[in-house]
Amino acid sequence: MIYPENFEQKIGFDHIRALVADKCLSGLGVEKTGMMAFSAEYNLIDRKLHQTEEFVRILQEEDRFPADAFYDVRPALKRIRIEGIFLEEREVFDIRRSLQTIHDIVRFFEQQSDETNYPYLKALAGDVVVFPSILNRIDQLLDKFGYIKDHASPELSRIRRELSTTMSNISRSLQSILRAAQSEGLVDKDVAPTMRDGRLVIPIAPAYKRKIKGIVHDESATGKTVFIEPAEVVEANNKIRTLEGEEKREIVRILTDFTDFIRPEVPSILQAYDFLAEIDFIRAKALFALDIRAIRPALDNEQQLDWYQAIHPLLYLSLRRQNKEVVPLELVLSREKGRLLLISGPNAGGKSVCLKTVGLLQYMMQCGMLIPIHESSKTGIFQQLFIDIGDEQSIEDDLSTYSSHLTNMKFFVKYCNPATLLLIDEFGSGTEPQIGGAIAEALLKRFNEKGSFGIITTHYQNLKHFAETHDGIINGAMLYDRHRMQALFKLSIGNPGSSFAIEIARKIGLPEEVIADATATVGNDYIDMDKYLQDIVRDKRYWENKRQQVRSQEKKLEDITARYETDLQQLEKQRKEILRNAKAEAEHLLSEANAQIENTIREIKEAQADKEKTKSVRQNLETFKSSIQASPTTDDKIAHKIRKIKEKEKARQQPSSHTSKSSAFHPEIIQAGDDVRLKGQTSTGKVLEIQEKNVTVAFGMIKSTVNVERLEKVSKNQLKKESVKNTFVHTHTSDDMHAKKLNFRQDIDIRGMRGDEALQAVIYFIDDAVLVGVSRVRILHGTGTGALRQIVRDYLKTVTEVKHFQDEHVQFGGSGITVVEL
Repeated sequence: MIYPENFEQKIGFDHIRALVADKCLSGLGVEKTGMMAFSAEYNLIDRKLHQTEEFVRILQEEDRFPADAFYDVRPALKRIRIEGIFLEEREVFDIRRSLQTIHDIVRFFEQQSDETNYPYLKALAGDVVVFPSILNRIDQLLDKFGYIKDHASPELSRIRRELSTTMSNISRSLQSILRAAQSEGLVDKDVAPTMRDGRLVIPIAPAYKRKIKGIVHDESATGKTVFIEPAEVVEANNKIRTLEGEEKREIVRILTDFTDFIRPEVPSILQAYDFLAEIDFIRAKALFALDIRAIRPALDNEQQLDWYQAIHPLLYLSLRRQNKEVVPLELVLSREKGRLLLISGPNAGGKSVCLKTVGLLQYMMQCGMLIPIHESSKTGIFQQLFIDIGDEQSIEDDLSTYSSHLTNMKFFVKYCNPATLLLIDEFGSGTEPQIGGAIAEALLKRFNEKGSFGIITTHYQNLKHFAETHDGIINGAMLYDRHRMQALFKLSIGNPGSSFAIEIARKIGLPEEVIADATATVGNDYIDMDKYLQDIVRDKRYWENKRQQVRSQEKKLEDITARYETDLQQLEKQRKEILRNAKAEAEHLLSEANAQIENTIREIKEAQADKEKTKSVRQNLETFKSSIQASPTTDDKIAHKIRKIKEKEKARQQPSSHTSKSSAFHPEIIQAGDDVRLKGQTSTGKVLEIQEKNVTVAFGMIKSTVNVERLEKVSKNQLKKESVKNTFVHTHTSDDMHAKKLNFRQDIDIRGMRGDEALQAVIYFIDDAVLVGVSRVRILHGTGTGALRQIVRDYLKTVTEVKHFQDEHVQFGGSGITVVEL
């Protein structure tokens, strides 16, 4: 239940409804928007939210959703339920286009192979009937412009042939008469036959009208021209009028037959149009959600408000036009933490905006609309929303401002329950403060006893004290900067707020003696308590900022810890891998040694103590033993690497003059001027500079800084040997380029990709195009929201090889394709 009747006007939902209606494509969606209503049914709300969220994804990711022809032809379909009434040509054409749109939408959802793609919208389209037989029948009757075809019936075809023949004969006769009149000087050379009252006539000056036999049908407004139908064509013109009458009668007969054909299907067709109206409505809600950056919040079937970064949508749209930011709202209402939030603070500090934001967002959500809120927020469902805000005084009903508030409170107390959300602004105001505060306190006690939820704004001190001493009620304050004397529009929950009356009066410029008298009147205790409240709010804001900083540092520390734990896991994995490989190698060596020893023993036995043979066998065993000892273990390898690093460090510290004197080739020492290459690569470069572990190397015209561990030194002899291979490399590269030119396609389709994926694909595509020397390419990005098109064009502006780019011709894709000249 919603109270009062003008609830939507009080919270501003009527403006939301109007904005959604503006985004509808037809009267179908506008009607659905007008029928949008508050609901407390969990499954219905959840389904509507999912449908709207899925359509937001369609608008962001799909560019082929059919949204061309949304026409409301329901009045015409309801009219033809009566026998003898037929559809007009334009109505039949609108039915054809809108039924085709319904067919295309249903097919769009049927073609979604992934079951997780738009399941709620797919279910909505699942039972919709399409009408291919009606579409085929209309295609036999109408051309692509919506007019009856010549071959819609044999009779119509005959009539139109006769019309064409008769018109041609009349035209020839008139041209002959006109030429004769022109030769006699009766009419000007540039005069041509014209049409008057459906009959072909000749324009002539009044002075010569008796020179041509015929009927005068009309004259010009100035009276300087008369229009004569020559006697020779009167009969033919009469025949045309007869044929035109026959043509109209035949078209009416054809349309009547078609109307009789679809009359039995009218109820099913109306259901299909109800589906089209629903799609139009959901699409409008999705477009509005994109405008206000709304999402589908987590929804629970219970009463709760756990909101983060909630934004008033109308305030957001207004401030966005002024390039200003909205201060988001954060609040928590639950049975555990408190159900009734009592907000205090200065006037114009944002209390009423906070209250309206809660009412509007909750109402929008329970109407099935997405709301601008953080994704971590949780929302609940309330059975009743009651609001008391503004001045409801009425001369007709003999109601004062306070009387109207009390009337609302009477209704609230009578009907509120644990599933009710109360929104009360300036609670208890409008009468003598002491008794007004007492009545407000008694009402607040009843609301709390009934377990209702609510947002209540007030300035009364007794209500703030009551909230502190009773469970279920929590204080909140709209923050105010006392030093700069301006509202921060930020809600802080936990402590009451000051009204800052003295400070605001002083800022406005009220005389100081007036402020001093007021202070003396209320007493120092009241002023001190107000200052204590201000200090509490100030301190809380300070510690809140400190807590945010601590949270930020903890988050950073958690990230660093997680990164180090990942590195440790990788190191442990590498250690185990090294040990496993070393163990396998040791087992292999042991197996080879055992086999060699066994062979040695067998050969000695076979030689039967032959000294020379025994000596040779022993020598082979010693050789094998030496080879095993010479093979470096894992520790030897590590020691070898450490030794190499020390030698490089020592070589770097030596003066370059000493280095140049050494003529011997040391592959492990890299110095300035040496020829090097990347390990595993063939291209060589010249070392320009060495800075600790980084080396600056010139590879041809390109300078690059490389870690010294990734380089290997190349001797002069190696350079000479590898120079022989250059011819083969050039030939191989030329073959690769030829193959790339043959296989290169001048079009790329990036529809359906995300922004970063599409940009990477376009970068590679343009690079390849420049490489193979293509002068013109096309990028197919679709229309959609225009995001992909903007990303592509922003990139193309940065490419120096791009000479020009523009939209494709409208016949070949228009703004959905960008043509690039290189």
